[in-house]
Amino acid sequence: MNTKERAQASQKVTLVGAIIDLALGIFKVIAGVLGNSGALIADGIHSFSDLLSDGVVLYAAKHSAEEADDEHPYGHERFETVATLGLAIILAIIGVGIIYGAFERLFNPSELSHNTLLLSVAALSIFSKEALYWYTLKVASTYKSDMLTANAWHHRSDALSSVVVFIGILGSLNGYLYLDGVAAVVVGFMIIYIAWKLGLSATKELVDSSIDTDQVKQLRGSIGRISGVNSVHSLRTRKIGHTISCDVHVQVDPFLSVSEGHIISVSVERVAKECLENLNDVTVHIDPEDDETVEPYEALPERAEALGILTKALFNNKCDGEIERIQLHYLESRIHVDFYLPLSCLESGQSGDEILAKLHETVDPLEGFGKIKVYFSKC
Repeated sequence: MNTKERAQASQKVTLVGAIIDLALGIFKVIAGVLGNSGALIADGIHSFSDLLSDGVVLYAAKHSAEEADDEHPYGHERFETVATLGLAIILAIIGVGIIYGAFERLFNPSELSHNTLLLSVAALSIFSKEALYWYTLKVASTYKSDMLTANAWHHRSDALSSVVVFIGILGSLNGYLYLDGVAAVVVGFMIIYIAWKLGLSATKELVDSSIDTDQVKQLRGSIGRISGVNSVHSLRTRKIGHTISCDVHVQVDPFLSVSEGHIISVSVERVAKECLENLNDVTVHIDPEDDETVEPYEALPERAEALGILTKALFNNKCDGEIERIQLHYLESRIHVDFYLPLSCLESGQSGDEILAKLHETVDPLEGFGKIKVYFSKC
């Protein structure tokens, strides 16, 4: 997906929404003041608050498209997440304020005026915000943007709140004065509910919650079917903005070469990205055995120390000069050793079994070492 194109589309749809929100906010507040409708004034304030959220979305859409840098080595996608959380907090504060003002009007209702103007502005708001909802949702679906999806539902909530306002105004005009205040309270609670939904989703992402269980199951199955992968464990996923990141441990044959293990890891990354469309970052750990169940290796010497121990033991037993290469395998909580010798060793009158017995005699007493194997080859 073209990141620059995605950012431009996000900014365009948000800018269109901001222009409409500004116009609706002005119309609603003016009409609400002229017609003495607290519900329409509250809805107008809601529209102005949308301008603030539109600004946050515009900022996030621009910066989330930037490439990774030294300060943000994993990219800037979470700018969208932070923007969504900020939007939720702003909406919650506004919702509480609207409810507080609405209760005052609820206990002190007043008659409305400019009936046609009030109903016309409310109807215009319903039509405009519903159109914005479908337009924004289409762009969000095309570019897989949770932030734009949230903003689309924000537009839908505005349309629904305007429906409530329309009904409240209509009721007040027919003698039910309290309905205007009730409508304003309902609008306030709707705003708080949307804030809760947005904030919860953003918070889950910021604390690195996993993606959907079915997606994890699908990913695990796809990786497990790759040739050379014996099992899959420690699969972890998280969302970063509109993208997904994961790391996974795959168990392979413990005696594969490093290069073949690397090729398997490349295959795992490719298959994983094919399985999940928005998967952007994959970290693959190649394991020779299940490191969730095997005992730790802290007590075993690392390669340099282990080779030093072996070299000294071989020298003391007068069998170090013939060995071309030593390969170590850290398995089953022990170090298993492969010795590579030239075929010329067999021409000296020694058999392979004699050489193996001599090496066993040398290695078996060493603490932490396990099985040994001997391979002969031409120089």
